[in-house]
Amino acid sequence: MKQEQLTEDNAPIKRKRSKWKIIQWFLIPLLLLLALGGGLAAGYVVLGNKELSDVFHWSTWKHVYDLVFAP
Repeated sequence: MKQEQLTEDNAPIKRKRSKWKIIQWFLIPLLLLLALGGGLAAGYVVLGNKELSDVFHWSTWKHVYDLVFAP
């Protein structure tokens, strides 16, 4: 069993989370989403020779999904 560290008055010690650790929980997923969006946009525009405005339409990605996973 894991034992908690106790102070002199037998109260458990509260550990503080560093600000950097909290920022990592939000910054890393945000950067991953931005990289995913940038990669999708770059691939659609550069490789697909399509317009950038089409990237932001849901129907575009539904059509791509249907093409990839068609039976």
